[in-house]
Amino acid sequence: MVQLQLTMRRGARWYWLLWWASLAVWTQSAVAQVTADVLGMHDLSAGSRSPITAPGQLSCVFCHAPHSGVSGTNPLWNQTLSKQSYTPYTSSTYHEQGNTQPPLGRSTSLCLSCHDGTVAVGQTAVYGPIPMTGSMSSGDVFGNNLSASHPVSLVTPLKDSPDLAASVAAQGKTADPLQKVTLPNGTVECNSCHNPHVQVIDKVAQMFLVRDSSNAQMCLACHDPNRVVTGQVNAITGWTGSIHSTAPNKPTGVAHVGSYGTVSQNACTSCHMSHNAQGPARMLRSANPPVPPTVDAATQDCMTCHNGGSNLSPAAPNIFAEFAKTGHPFPAGTNTHDDAEPAVLNNNRHSTCVDCHNAHSVNQVTSFPDAPLIRRSQGFVAGVGALDGVTTVDPAVNQYENCLRCHGTSAGKVESATFGYLPTWANSGGDPLNVLSQFGTGAISSHPVMRDFSSPFAQPSILPYLKNLDGTTDGRLMGTRILCTDCHNSDDNREFGGGGPNGPHGSKWTHIFERRYEFTQLPAGSPPGSVIPDGNLFRTPNLSAAGPYALCAKCHDLKNQILANTSFKQHSSHISDYGFSCSVCHTGHGIGLGGNVPGVGLVAFDVNVVGTNGSAPISYNPASNTCTLKCHGYDHNGSTVTPAPTLTKAPAKGK
Repeated sequence: MVQLQLTMRRGARWYWLLWWASLAVWTQSAVAQVTADVLGMHDLSAGSRSPITAPGQLSCVFCHAPHSGVSGTNPLWNQTLSKQSYTPYTSSTYHEQGNTQPPLGRSTSLCLSCHDGTVAVGQTAVYGPIPMTGSMSSGDVFGNNLSASHPVSLVTPLKDSPDLAASVAAQGKTADPLQKVTLPNGTVECNSCHNPHVQVIDKVAQMFLVRDSSNAQMCLACHDPNRVVTGQVNAITGWTGSIHSTAPNKPTGVAHVGSYGTVSQNACTSCHMSHNAQGPARMLRSANPPVPPTVDAATQDCMTCHNGGSNLSPAAPNIFAEFAKTGHPFPAGTNTHDDAEPAVLNNNRHSTCVDCHNAHSVNQVTSFPDAPLIRRSQGFVAGVGALDGVTTVDPAVNQYENCLRCHGTSAGKVESATFGYLPTWANSGGDPLNVLSQFGTGAISSHPVMRDFSSPFAQPSILPYLKNLDGTTDGRLMGTRILCTDCHNSDDNREFGGGGPNGPHGSKWTHIFERRYEFTQLPAGSPPGSVIPDGNLFRTPNLSAAGPYALCAKCHDLKNQILANTSFKQHSSHISDYGFSCSVCHTGHGIGLGGNVPGVGLVAFDVNVVGTNGSAPISYNPASNTCTLKCHGYDHNGSTVTPAPTLTKAPAKGK
């Protein structure tokens, strides 16, 4: 018995030696028939570039057997197939195709027999386990959760979508002019994009791609940004010629935004990952370096390049630094962005990069169109019509239409102390946070955002040009309209002479104001009409760009008109002598309802500061420029307003 066992062991050793020798001869012969770099990382032989290897030169046998193979597979498959059930990709905007489980024996199933990580590499069906050393990199192991990878094994026949090339659903054929990107069995499989036998067809990416993928050439084989389908929105419209498709900025290796040398060459891969994305919906990249995890996935995707770091050369504007000031609020909790959400946002709103910017069509603003047209940086974003505040406008034509998604009729808005003091107007009516009623066609008086400037009264204070941030040099020509961003803007924005990004990302001033604007306030608990503490007044005002009236001085000539009383004969005494802010009498948006305060000249009165004169309601008579109210401890009785005789002017003092 012992002799028999020894004989069997010796026979087994001779069997394996003969097997290794014959296998080596076969594999060397097979490789000799092919030119160029064939297997690359898929050559698991000793001394190869692969992170996981076996002794000897066994290049092909890890996947193929010269005879037999796994039953039901075409390429004489040798690696044991995984029997896993996979979680497929899904998102709210991916509803056309659906997914099936990768059929056993099809190309995706073959790839996953190694790349789902559940079957060890070298578990051959014909020859049994082959001893291996090393391990696969984490980025090449997908597990059984494919929700963060490009969808595969789609339900056929494919359903059409406006962002797909017309031939994909109609003919089961891609638009790749080289015909390298294919749809095996009429659907997307791993070998639609990958050739497992040749690593360096794309000599830069070297990821077994079927063709050069720089400048989004592989993605554009199936996805068409120029296709127009009546009544449907193509989500990638505007890609051709957009900044992300043309930017020559060079990413560093640590940015991890693709294999190529420039943003334009990386194209789609600057923001999207085909496998193991962080998103996972829409396969978005995570921020690098990391930003707080509370930041939503879409915004994180932007911050790798727009965080002011060294990931790009030359660097892109530092948007994240603007949000670090008093900025638009990032989503919190369940209040997150989704690409399928309606144009009118509820749930107290949220702001992400993609609420105001379409990454597929965004362009740098190099010239400024006349207000109220939307800027090139906001091309092809959704908006809401100003006539009813409900109708979707996609894409938005005017800038304010995009702002109305949150600042119009959306429900659930709440006042946030983060942005500073908010006046309460004597005749606002309705939702005080709904700017549609304040700026719209029904408004009694408003800044000309949603309608052209019109007034029966002279407006001598309006400047011919909006002033730059220095308060001195001329900026854009004053037209019949202004923009939301003419008041709400980064405090260092490029449009008006700063070096930072344009737009209301964030500001060091309250309410994301572009410039300083102070509100006169009473101490908490003080009844309206009380004497205003000197600390909340701005006597002998500083009219420079650093002063409390800087925002108003962007468009209005304070020195030569307002303080000269050309439109109201008590402007000078209210401002120079007593130091009232404009906010005591004027609203910055508009007035949607009538009443005792008719709203001419944006006169609305902050009822937190101004009280009633006895039983008489707060009122204003534009014909005589008089009012009935109580302010600063003085009763205005409807006659021409004069300085209160009981008040003593404080020493000249600025703030």
